[in-house]
Amino acid sequence: MSRLGNLGARLYRGEVGYDFVAKRMLWYGVSILITITAIVGLGVRGLNMGIEFKGGAVYTTPETTVSASKAEEIAEDAAGHDAIVQELGTGGLRIQVSGLDTKSANSLKDEIAAGIDVPVKDITAELVGPSWGEQIANKAWTGLAVFMILVVIYLAIAFEWRMALAALIALIHDLTITVGVYALVGFEVTPGTVIGLLTILGYSLYDTVVVFDGLKESAKDITKQTRYTYSEIANRSLNGTLVRSINTTVVALLPVAGLLFIGGGFLGAGMLNDISLSLFVGLAAGAYSSIFIATPLVADLKERDPQMKALRKRVLAKRAAATSKGEDTGRDDEAFTEVPEGATAGVVGPRGRRGRSTENRR
Repeated sequence: MSRLGNLGARLYRGEVGYDFVAKRMLWYGVSILITITAIVGLGVRGLNMGIEFKGGAVYTTPETTVSASKAEEIAEDAAGHDAIVQELGTGGLRIQVSGLDTKSANSLKDEIAAGIDVPVKDITAELVGPSWGEQIANKAWTGLAVFMILVVIYLAIAFEWRMALAALIALIHDLTITVGVYALVGFEVTPGTVIGLLTILGYSLYDTVVVFDGLKESAKDITKQTRYTYSEIANRSLNGTLVRSINTTVVALLPVAGLLFIGGGFLGAGMLNDISLSLFVGLAAGAYSSIFIATPLVADLKERDPQMKALRKRVLAKRAAATSKGEDTGRDDEAFTEVPEGATAGVVGPRGRRGRSTENRR
């Protein structure tokens, strides 16, 4: 078995683990800082909306020796509007100019042909109206709202309202970061971007639900024992799915990274950039939020429950009594703990000093 696979098995059995929940304030602080940066970037720079949302024309030229910067200068001088030029893998150019009507688009085509010295008939022109992009955006907002409502209802029924609230906050966290990165990087927002944003919602929710399902099973009859608090059980459930979450995220990110850095970066494929950046950032943010935000937030909310408060008092009182007598408290408070071999998995921790299981101790 590989080292990673062995570590995953030990995490699942509860033999090792990192205390994510105990350090939740650190994760909250990091998330708040990233989110504020994204919001500031969005407010200062704004989104670079594509012509699908602003209206305009797209010209695709055959192979030419004219550079992208020179073609951009020619298009802007002729149109009087900002132009975006991309070099295509075929050696041609993709020239995008916003704010044009049909008449000005046709005249601009002639001027571009003359400026880059190619026949007019070889240039493909496509005129896009802003109403189409507006319809796409409205449908996307509607789909997002319906998705959020259905997710909250499902999680509240299948698990509980605290988990539904935590998952909703994690989703908003992921979307905010992704949109903020778009603003900071300056990539165009196109229908491909909208598709990518809607796609990452499912990926973001998947890992969170897996952890919540394990937590739900581990927390059954939690008030009938005095060995672990709810936060500690939540942390054990999170560690049990940690390697699985990392593996699924890496496997999902690899092809997306190929699209973004190879397809978009080297080949100059504009549409690949649009969808792959949102997927790449969203998948990474979703993996982060499922580990560092959603589960610690559930633990925070759950610990406010009177029953969980009473449980924590009993657990701490038992540990204090055991410590005063010099007995094994059953829990190592180090950030990274290792349980001796032979420990019982699940809620039960390491064996007592005399070698008998402490599962039934109260």
